[in-house]
Amino acid sequence: MKTGDQIVQELPWRWGVQGRMFIIGGLGYLFDAWDVALNGFLTPLLGTEFGLSVGERSLVATANLVGMAAGAVLWGSIADRIGRKKAFSTTLLIFALFSVLCAFSPTYEVFLALRFCAGVGLGGCIPVDYALISEFSPRKYRGRILTALDLWWPIGGTLCGLASTAMLDLGGDWRWMLGAMTLPALLLFWVRRGVPESPIYLTAKGRERQARAVIDDLVARTGALVEPYAVPAPRQVDKEGRQGGFAEACAQLGRVWTFSPRITSVAWSLFVTIMLVYYAALSWMPSILADEGYSNTAAFAGTTLMSAVGIAGVAVSAWLVDMVGRKWLIAVSAPLASVALVLFATLLSTPTAAMVALAVFGFTIQLTIPVLYAYVAELYPTPMRATGFGSASAASRVATGFAPLLFGTVMWPMFGLPLTFTVLGAAAAVAVGWMAVGAPETKGRELDHVAQDLAPASASPRPTVPPVEPARPAG
Repeated sequence: MKTGDQIVQELPWRWGVQGRMFIIGGLGYLFDAWDVALNGFLTPLLGTEFGLSVGERSLVATANLVGMAAGAVLWGSIADRIGRKKAFSTTLLIFALFSVLCAFSPTYEVFLALRFCAGVGLGGCIPVDYALISEFSPRKYRGRILTALDLWWPIGGTLCGLASTAMLDLGGDWRWMLGAMTLPALLLFWVRRGVPESPIYLTAKGRERQARAVIDDLVARTGALVEPYAVPAPRQVDKEGRQGGFAEACAQLGRVWTFSPRITSVAWSLFVTIMLVYYAALSWMPSILADEGYSNTAAFAGTTLMSAVGIAGVAVSAWLVDMVGRKWLIAVSAPLASVALVLFATLLSTPTAAMVALAVFGFTIQLTIPVLYAYVAELYPTPMRATGFGSASAASRVATGFAPLLFGTVMWPMFGLPLTFTVLGAAAAVAVGWMAVGAPETKGRELDHVAQDLAPASASPRPTVPPVEPARPAG
């Protein structure tokens, strides 16, 4: 007899059922992209209004990204305790409310504090969203669905650019830019209240009656064959809950490195270096263009172009990933993106050539990031897949949180843009080289067969439960 989890994972795809979850969850991812991209647009405007130095302007992005890093760690644990549904709505509400308050900040210091708090809410949004969507998605389509979810990121960045550029016609007030993002976020919070709880989560918590109600409703709405199923009792650890959050997090981190130091070092190095290249460009691009004499409108339009072509990049990445393999796609696209960014910095005095190079960067970096997420998740066995992926993502969050400060106060002033981007690209190339020799290709291989080949002899045996894709924290 099948389990309830298997029933959910074998349901047919219906746009009115799982598709609705994909759209509602994806819109949360859109706001994540919007908010991160907004840092770049806010920086030059806040610098002018408050008379900020380059170092002080760097904190605009740093405060927000560090808050998101804290939120990613905090809300993953909270969602495991209170449920996906409650966390699904609460994270977005916190983000929206603190963004509203931020628009009324009387001083720069208050602005930074409120942006940090807004980041804590939004940082938890994406891990929860990915957990919920993955747990509702049919296994047959799960990889494609989670890859397609990346389309929301460049869409969010593009909408942010279009809205911010339009706000310049209203006097260039950064408060309007925050407001333009906050109102739709509040509407999405209201819509999310009607999302059902994950039946897989309910089963894990021993809430059989509620799990069966959700599963039976899904079967009826998708038109699937009605068949009997069992809802197994949860493991003892799930009944009792995890104790000592910080200690448990440290223990999980230790297990990730014990499983395979080689694989974990590949995952962390790829995440940190590739995301450093991307966030350095995204957070500072309007300021870079403005510093080169571009008008605010032209600077905002250039950044919007970078995000817009990324939509095509994600689509091509989803098409290529199962054709050429994960390693080849990362190995080719990541260095190309870095080269394009260096060319952009070199050609800034020639606007047309610089914009072409920026568009190439926007396209190629979005070839890299979606397949990076899929590849790292596939390297770990099912019991530690979310932990392995989450630890790599958290490492990149910490690094990118302080990257704007390092970039704006040290690297850009001391080295200049071409050399700065060369150093960042060289670090990504080293990580790609380590991946080439340190980790296997996962294309076409069963998930836990990959992990079994990598695990030491003392590792746990291969799980017999069907693999479930992890929640992906914000990258």
